[in-house]
Amino acid sequence: MPAGLVISAHAADFVWRAGGAIALHAAQGWRMVVVCLSLGERGESAKLWREPGMTLERVKANRRAEAEAAAHVLGAELRLMEHGDYPMRVPDDTILALADAIRELQPSFILSHAPGDPWNFDHELTRRVAQEAQIISQARGHNPGLAVAGPTPVLMYEPHQTEWAGWRPDVYLDIDAVFETKRRAFEQMGAQEWLWDYWTRAAAQRGNQAWLNGGRKIVHAEAYQRLFPQVATTLG
Repeated sequence: MPAGLVISAHAADFVWRAGGAIALHAAQGWRMVVVCLSLGERGESAKLWREPGMTLERVKANRRAEAEAAAHVLGAELRLMEHGDYPMRVPDDTILALADAIRELQPSFILSHAPGDPWNFDHELTRRVAQEAQIISQARGHNPGLAVAGPTPVLMYEPHQTEWAGWRPDVYLDIDAVFETKRRAFEQMGAQEWLWDYWTRAAAQRGNQAWLNGGRKIVHAEAYQRLFPQVATTLG
């Protein structure tokens, strides 16, 4: 069974930015695994913190339930870690565990954050962690004797404010077939309801760009930037 891996900073990032890719491949029989490094309990849960008497443990429980529900809608396996957020700190043991997960899955691609988000250090850290884990997964000296991973493509999904992040998409993914599924996943993330329409508009914008670049009508798309060069046998 082919597999794809998503490495997300917070419990909702994978839904907004890569939910279409997850649902599309899951519907085609792929094993899609999502790793969240944090529940996003401090900086990504403002709506919950406005409720009287809210506690950290209640916020974490809410975000955990939301992420599990969204992953179920998308057809993904979810692996939740709790490294905190604002600030996030990721130990070496987690990077090595991610490298082993890449070896376990042998994914055809990894999706994660883009560098250069000046408003969110957690996203930048997660991008570095994902890239480092991918590189370690190929090192024969890491856990010698275990099968190493190949040079897995890493595609960086859309940051919130692209103009300030230096992100430039070079892949558009048609998600028309699964957009309603992605939207249902949005609706599981009640703590960030204000982002539902934002990312719906983003999908429509990328769909228009995909239509212009692909020559066929596409209404909704996701956009990605490759971290490493693509190797091809033909340019046609």
